[in-house]
Amino acid sequence: MEKKRILSGMRPSGRLHLGNYAGALENWVKLQNDYDCYYFVADWHALTTNPLAAFDVEENTIQMVIDWLSAGIKPDLPLFVQSRVKEHAELHLLFSMLITKERLERNPTLKEQIRDLHKDTIIYGHLGYPVLQAADILMYKANLVPVGEDQLSHVEITREIARKFNQLYGEVFPEPQPKLTTFSRLPGLDGRKMGKSNNNFILISDPPEEIHKKVRTAITDPQKVRRGDPGHPDICNVFKYHQKFNPDETEQIRTDCESGALGCVACKQRAAEKIADYFAPFREKRAHFESHPDDVRDIINEGTKKAKAVAQQTMDDVHKAMKMG
Repeated sequence: MEKKRILSGMRPSGRLHLGNYAGALENWVKLQNDYDCYYFVADWHALTTNPLAAFDVEENTIQMVIDWLSAGIKPDLPLFVQSRVKEHAELHLLFSMLITKERLERNPTLKEQIRDLHKDTIIYGHLGYPVLQAADILMYKANLVPVGEDQLSHVEITREIARKFNQLYGEVFPEPQPKLTTFSRLPGLDGRKMGKSNNNFILISDPPEEIHKKVRTAITDPQKVRRGDPGHPDICNVFKYHQKFNPDETEQIRTDCESGALGCVACKQRAAEKIADYFAPFREKRAHFESHPDDVRDIINEGTKKAKAVAQQTMDDVHKAMKMG
């Protein structure tokens, strides 16, 4: 039985943090065993909110792909860079003729991004990024797109564009289905969303001493001032790290925290140890790839060739259907 195809990408942000791992990378590693997976570096998407990101793309791409490989992504998959497959730009242009500005302005994720970026105006590329996303997905005729519930609107726009194209020009694209995934949402050290812009992150490549240093700064239950004070684990950032990286001891930690037997200093130390242990095999593999950067570039180049071959075939289908190009 032929495997269903999945397409997913990440903006090139350099080394990944625990939030990136729990929110996407961990899931990618699982998906590759059961699906035909295409994973890409979404470097054009990085420009939609920061045009200056172009200057950091090359190094950030290498560091991010090293993290992918170190986490267990198979090097023979189509791992590719979006901007090196120029067909994405052409399909994006053609798809932009099939959707209205008003439809894009109703995108709830876009509204959230504008709010979070504190911007009064929006650039054309940011408004249209779901159209580029549709081109990314449909270029490889993906059957499934792994998303959380908050990203369902993206897949729906892609489905609308595929439907419109097929109605106008003939059946070329499948209408991809969302593959709903419950992603672990790890808070940053200060309780906000973990991110480099918030400077509240732990890198999955951080050495143990750095992990301990960062976890010591984590905000815990504000009502637990002294060791003997009863704690409230469900509002504690560090307890969420235990739930993810130390599940076997979670219930005991909850009990000891609530009774006051476990103080925050010891709790943080234990969490840091578990995070460091969890990523020990990762750090070992990363050291290998860091010392062989040309191997990583070769993996990206080969993956991009595989992706480009599929993209060229898709655009041949598009040109024939449209009778132009």
